[in-house]
Amino acid sequence: MNSRLPRASTATLVLVHEEVGASPSPVAVSPSVPPPPAPGAVRFAAFNTALSRQRPGEMVRLLSDPGWAQARAVAEIVQLVRPDVLLLNEVDHDEEGRGLRFLRENYLERGWNGAGGITFPYSYAAPVNTGVASGEDLNGDGKAVTEPGSTSYAEDALGFGLFPGQYGMAVLSRYPLAAERARTFREFRWADMPGALLPTVPGTDRPFHSPAALAVARLSSKSHWDLPVDVGGRRPVHLLASHPTPPAFDGPERRNVLRNHDEIRFWADYVTPGAADYAYDDEGRRGGLAEGEPFVVAGDLNADPMRGSGLPGAITRLLSHPRVTDPLPCSQGGRGPRGSALEASGPGPFTEDTWNGHLRVDYVLPSRELGVGPRGVFWPAADDPVFRLTGGGIPFPSSDHRLVWADVLV
Repeated sequence: MNSRLPRASTATLVLVHEEVGASPSPVAVSPSVPPPPAPGAVRFAAFNTALSRQRPGEMVRLLSDPGWAQARAVAEIVQLVRPDVLLLNEVDHDEEGRGLRFLRENYLERGWNGAGGITFPYSYAAPVNTGVASGEDLNGDGKAVTEPGSTSYAEDALGFGLFPGQYGMAVLSRYPLAAERARTFREFRWADMPGALLPTVPGTDRPFHSPAALAVARLSSKSHWDLPVDVGGRRPVHLLASHPTPPAFDGPERRNVLRNHDEIRFWADYVTPGAADYAYDDEGRRGGLAEGEPFVVAGDLNADPMRGSGLPGAITRLLSHPRVTDPLPCSQGGRGPRGSALEASGPGPFTEDTWNGHLRVDYVLPSRELGVGPRGVFWPAADDPVFRLTGGGIPFPSSDHRLVWADVLV
């Protein structure tokens, strides 16, 4: 599909020996299926797949056989959109990488319902904070739960999760990933962010967390990754990937709301020269992204600038940042409720249809050093031939989120 794809290099983490760029088989005509990227464009996408399961190893077991209907629908969506660089949220992390391998071999590389299989020669996955025991009382119930499997354990974990690796992240790419130059910020402490919105006991100025809890509490509920992608241009494009905690499921101290705000704020600081001098990565290197380095912020950021329960300041700061372009992707299926102002103003850039209704929470945000071509949200309308992949309500055939994509001109 893209003649500019470079060959594999020894810096990659995973290489699959299969033809790259094969054209998809003919599918039913659908306005939700974009044409291939134009020459000089790279299609970036983010997709919260909702493939995470409630028990360790369960996702791996289901993916080990090509019969999981939800994974088939997720794979077919990816095959129809055919991104070049894809961030996956809510895929359980396992140290052996079996889940990601099974997803690729048993689902993505097999064609479904006329959509051609797609091969990603390169992948990246790293540990996340979800489900990792903190050893401290982080939810404020007076006890520190260290035995995995319960909600109380998940709330005391470094990131909400019933077991280590739940709700993880992964990157699949048709371009080489400079894994040896990736920066991860999983261990960065929340209290080390200047001006952090640390929760307080309601009605007081007293910290909600004890000194011991603050000493271990991390900013990232999963992780923050700066992963350089070699797109064949003069400089790599830095994929800035994360999945902040939902601004919900907490108490009057609003610890998740505040954490979500600061997790998003981290990227706004990171791309502002001098503003992230406080940041240290997991190798101890300090500072943010160098001025002029191109980037794409991607992920389920769990924040809508107009609706939902989060603090709008963080996502607004990112969307209006002088170095960030907001492509405002649209879809036919994401139109607002019938008769509302949302519908009257045309299809909106909504990427989730659950909990609070139509929300924009998933993003692909290129830097202004890069141009932006076609973009969209894979959210078919009810009369679309591929509406079956997203459906009209719970249970969703694929995910409660929608894949969002943008063609970035490099």
